[in-house]
Amino acid sequence: MSSVAKAVETLRLVTSEEPIRGLAQAFADAGFELALVGGPVRDAFLGRAVHDLDFTTSARPDEIEKIVTPLAQATWDVGRAFGTIAAQVGQHTVEITTYRADTYDGTTRKPDVVFGDTLEADLFRRDFTINAMALTLPDVKLVDPCNGLDDLLAGVLKTPIQPEVSFGDDPLRMMRGARFVSQLGATIEADTFAAMKAVAPRIADISAERVREELVRLLSTDNPRPGLEVLVDAGIADIVLPELPALRLESDEHAHHKDVYEHTLTVLEQAIDEEKRRFPGQSPDVALRVAALLHDIGKPATRRFEPGGVVTFYHHDVVGAKLAKKRLKALRFDNHSIASVASLIELHLRFFGYADQAWSDSAVRRYVRDAGDELARLHILVRADVTTRNKRKADRLSFAYDDLEARIAQLAEQEELQALRPELDGEAIMEILGISPGRDVGEAYRFMLEVRLDEGEIGVEEATQRLLAWWAGR
Repeated sequence: MSSVAKAVETLRLVTSEEPIRGLAQAFADAGFELALVGGPVRDAFLGRAVHDLDFTTSARPDEIEKIVTPLAQATWDVGRAFGTIAAQVGQHTVEITTYRADTYDGTTRKPDVVFGDTLEADLFRRDFTINAMALTLPDVKLVDPCNGLDDLLAGVLKTPIQPEVSFGDDPLRMMRGARFVSQLGATIEADTFAAMKAVAPRIADISAERVREELVRLLSTDNPRPGLEVLVDAGIADIVLPELPALRLESDEHAHHKDVYEHTLTVLEQAIDEEKRRFPGQSPDVALRVAALLHDIGKPATRRFEPGGVVTFYHHDVVGAKLAKKRLKALRFDNHSIASVASLIELHLRFFGYADQAWSDSAVRRYVRDAGDELARLHILVRADVTTRNKRKADRLSFAYDDLEARIAQLAEQEELQALRPELDGEAIMEILGISPGRDVGEAYRFMLEVRLDEGEIGVEEATQRLLAWWAGR
């Protein structure tokens, strides 16, 4: 059986089982067309599992709701104005949308929503031909007016209509195309890519929230690098993530340093590989991947040419953390993610001092304390940041980090390092010194924390004597 025949059979099985078969029959009995559309059809032809079921229909939203309600455990309105009603039907969460024939006025990013009358017209308004295929129900016939199946089998991304018009109608389609390059291993057809470059400035019309969502989807793929390269090469990243193309620093024949842009993409790839190795089967760690992508964005601002052709990037970790905060706030990332990414960027160079000279136990404790909840991510980022082709150097850094992780584990076992606290808390400090809440308590607490970090556990009695001596010395 050919791959196409297998895909059709897969879709036939999915749609012939209850309750989907009953849903299709209900629309037919009511005199309306219904078709499975977009992603599920595409994925079946790619041999991927079919999960989310999206349908399109000639019925209007009120009619959709009337037909679906008796068959569903629940229905909800996810965009009635745009023709979409969602429902829980058996084990499936489905979205059913009225045929659309939207028009754009060319000045705003939102269309004038117009409901259409034919499936073919609805398919022509979709983003790419590979998503413009449908399977009519209950008769199970493939409808492919844009030759999407041919493009899918060839691994080519094209728009159903002129790409300049399609991307002008919804500029976010350009970022979606970049994601499909990574997600599906597709390439963008030449005229379509030329249109992306021409229309790239229009991405500024899209809300920061929608841009962030599409960027996160791209970074969550198994191989985001080719999609990111599309964004950079098309000029889209210049607008949505300008720090990334800025890493393509101009070279100087007398100065030598790594290609920071290529290094960054390699670090991202290695971070993903290490993430999968350490946490198999878990969802993509977006904060880690963003940190890997942005970890060196402080380098352009800190690059200095020193005598002898040496290039330095002093304090690019600190500068990069500040730049990352600013960019992620502009993209409307949540505060927790912003703090995580900034912390990882600021700490990502700390280890390299350990590789040169082994740390004391107190230095290891400080590393863990400063990393806090980001320690597991920091382990991955630091290891991924080694991209040297010098095997001896790479092995030395790897062995050094193996040693550091072993020492962290040993100290954690000995001292419950993750919950490190001074042996005297705030209340004990106030009672021993006879003082009230205020700045003095905070200073005393920090002193006791330094003692704990430097010396480990010394016992409450000794800690009390140290506190009293420190207080008297003030």
